[in-house]
Amino acid sequence: MLTAILVAAGDSRRMGFDKLFAMIASRPVIAHTIDAFERAECVGEIIVVARKDRLDEIKAIVRDENFKKIRSIIAGGRHRQDSVRAGLNHLEAGVKYVAVHDAARPLITTEQIERVFEQCRMHAAASLAEPISDTLKYANTEFFVAGSVDRHQLYAMQTPQVFERRLIEDAYKAVYAENALVTDEVSAVERLGRKVILVPNQDLNFKITYPRDLELAEFVLTQRIRANAS
Repeated sequence: MLTAILVAAGDSRRMGFDKLFAMIASRPVIAHTIDAFERAECVGEIIVVARKDRLDEIKAIVRDENFKKIRSIIAGGRHRQDSVRAGLNHLEAGVKYVAVHDAARPLITTEQIERVFEQCRMHAAASLAEPISDTLKYANTEFFVAGSVDRHQLYAMQTPQVFERRLIEDAYKAVYAENALVTDEVSAVERLGRKVILVPNQDLNFKITYPRDLELAEFVLTQRIRANAS
């Protein structure tokens, strides 16, 4: 079975308020995220890593929503990688696979989680990723176009990112031994020279970053709820 680490310790600087507790489709953002992993058959337990001043609020949401798979709700660190390491340090001895997911991606589905886990079981490391469809340009410091970027084979990294436990633990040990900074777990594993397979995603799984994202997430989730009801 798979243990999911949900990273929820960000400061929501670009949002201006804690986005994880904003209401969309009648529930807090973080409740939608937890619910997807709660319903995924491959997930055995969930560890939520949050800001220290928000732990009680998350515990209240878990209680109100009656989530059963939450094993730990712990405080995170200054950087994302610090929060992930905190989650890794709370794994049970028998855990073999670990998923890391941004709590601010509430549109994740159980089907996406299952697909990434399946690829991880075959390749030891897998991540959801979105093919780049926009035209990309380099810009100079004055924002003038300085060249084009070939978008062929370019992907925007998403989460969940799923790994064999030993692999992600070794990757993080190396990150801290070398005093390095990484923005996601794939980057940490790449530093070991290991291959990570991407699972292309055509469905919406964006990260809530700006206020406008809440309205779009509300629309998407409402449409999904109506479709499931019918």
